[in-house]
Amino acid sequence: MAIVAKKIQDSKTKAIGELKESLGVAKDFIFTDYRGLTVEQITNLRNQLRAKEVHYKVIKNNFARLAFEQLSAPDVSAYLVGPTAVAISPKDSNEVAKILFDFARETPALQIKGALVGDSVYSAAQTEAFSKLPGRLELISMLMSVINGPARNLAAALNDIPSRLVRTVKAVADQKGGA
Repeated sequence: MAIVAKKIQDSKTKAIGELKESLGVAKDFIFTDYRGLTVEQITNLRNQLRAKEVHYKVIKNNFARLAFEQLSAPDVSAYLVGPTAVAISPKDSNEVAKILFDFARETPALQIKGALVGDSVYSAAQTEAFSKLPGRLELISMLMSVINGPARNLAAALNDIPSRLVRTVKAVADQKGGA
């Protein structure tokens, strides 16, 4: 009997290590309850997330709790209750949250429990508010537009002076040519 228990313990330790390894590649995690989704719906969701290089993984709560403790992450045990799947996002988790909430609107069976973004733990409501913020790329493009604005206005103003001169000379030439 002790030999069987030892083999099970080794397999659990190995499973926790593998989960810790897959969780260690990312800083952002969004926890969901997938109960009620069909295989086709989960596959569709995984395909949408895979396009953003995100892994959507069904996890065992106890294994995940131990893995997060070993990674020295904030306490997320409140979200590790019931059937849990986690979206593991190595980069822009804002877009991942948008995908999950859009999918949840279409398929109400998907429930977002909360998120761990960096070192901050978000509730479901905070995660939804986070999903409505502009993404990293959108913020960069907004910043670049603001930075480009004064240079664009200066170029337009400098270009306007010679064009006014040309129009004035042309108007004078037309007036003298017509008279």
